[in-house]
Amino acid sequence: MNQMARAMHKLYRSQTDQKAAGICGSLGEIYHIDSNLIRLCLVFLTLVTHILPMVITYIIAWIILPEGPPAKK
Repeated sequence: MNQMARAMHKLYRSQTDQKAAGICGSLGEIYHIDSNLIRLCLVFLTLVTHILPMVITYIIAWIILPEGPPAKK
């Protein structure tokens, strides 16, 4: 398996780190970044782009992304 294939991650909605749909939590898990920082960036981009484009993008991602593996207990 080549290095690019190993580096790719499947995007999903996090079940362990979620506030709304788990999309920011999943991005935080994949890139090893605090999900709150991603949420702050999302809020900033939403305000800069006049809300509607980011809200539509987030809703579409919520609909099409599958849920991730269940949380381990």
